[in-house]
Amino acid sequence: MRRTKDWDAAIRVIEKIEKAGFEAVIVGGAVRDFLLDKDVNDVDVATSAMPDEIKKIFHSTVDVGIAHGTVLVLDEGQPIEVTTYRTEGIYVDFRRPEQVTFVKSLEKDLERRDFTINAMAMTKTGELIDLYGGRQDIENGLIRAVGDPNTRFREDALRMLRAVRFSAQLGFTIEKNTLSAIVQDSELIEFIAKERIHMELSKMWTAKNVYEGVNALIVSNLANYLIGDFKKQLEDWRYFTTSSSEVGWAYLCLLNRKILSELINFYKLSNKEKNFLRNVLNAYDAFLNRWSELHYFQYDLVTLEVAYDFAVWQKVKVPFKKEHIAQVKSNLPIQSTSQLAINGNHLKEWTTKKGGPWLKVALDAAILAVLKRHIKNDEEHLKEWFLHEFNDEG
Repeated sequence: MRRTKDWDAAIRVIEKIEKAGFEAVIVGGAVRDFLLDKDVNDVDVATSAMPDEIKKIFHSTVDVGIAHGTVLVLDEGQPIEVTTYRTEGIYVDFRRPEQVTFVKSLEKDLERRDFTINAMAMTKTGELIDLYGGRQDIENGLIRAVGDPNTRFREDALRMLRAVRFSAQLGFTIEKNTLSAIVQDSELIEFIAKERIHMELSKMWTAKNVYEGVNALIVSNLANYLIGDFKKQLEDWRYFTTSSSEVGWAYLCLLNRKILSELINFYKLSNKEKNFLRNVLNAYDAFLNRWSELHYFQYDLVTLEVAYDFAVWQKVKVPFKKEHIAQVKSNLPIQSTSQLAINGNHLKEWTTKKGGPWLKVALDAAILAVLKRHIKNDEEHLKEWFLHEFNDEG
């Protein structure tokens, strides 16, 4: 792993906590990613110090989760979450504990975590604390629950979906007993807020093994409690890959257009996601009937390229290479409406007509004429076109 600013900042935070007489270690996903030789940019620290004690040690802190023992430390240039060792009480709703108890034992803190690969800790000197075989599971490519898997999933049912997401991100297999427990408890996912489900799937869409993740949804039985025909559409995900979660949501919507509204509501898609998917679906539909100059003008490059990817993933015959899209778009006479040499004021000056819907019709016609290179994009030529061609037509 290359040293990152977050990692170095966490080490400095640990040193100050230890200087004050407390224990402190790096925990969770940061340790896992360190062992996977990945850059670590989200480093969390666990400590025997109480939240109020952390706030005394550092000058600049934010109470981001004080009830659960988490304080955000800002002293070291990078924000570092510092959380007091804790145990959790009875889970009454398959989502959150009834109470949190702060403890002085790292061992007690680690035993409450979800999977062995996330239940490791590391000291500032790089000593690994691995009580549940997380390193071995990393080497074997396994997602294994800490302790009894049914207990872990009945504490927080979202952990079942996290297992699927980790399998997609890491290319790991869900361990046999852990998978059996997910199948057994899969219906508990219905107790989880749709916003949390949305967050996990958003992370899965950008994973390197989305196909394996979708397959894990099916095998684990979780797909039966989610919107979307994952089982029938499994092969549609085989070549899917993206760095944007919006593309994942748009593709899921493409595959399930008959229940589009239900899907959007179930997963609580944001306005940004909804606008993106509608543009991409419209661009995809237009692609199937062949894009015109107007389509290249109307849609931005990202939307056009994603629509093209959809066609590839759907095994639609594509008549050109993806690189062709940027070439065509960049060669358009104009790239936006603002680049048109005339506007509504020009049109009103050139006629006795009052303003009205006809202005938009005329400007749209002018844009199309310029895009098709029927007329040059300058005021003189457009005036000639408007007075003798557009008016003659209308």
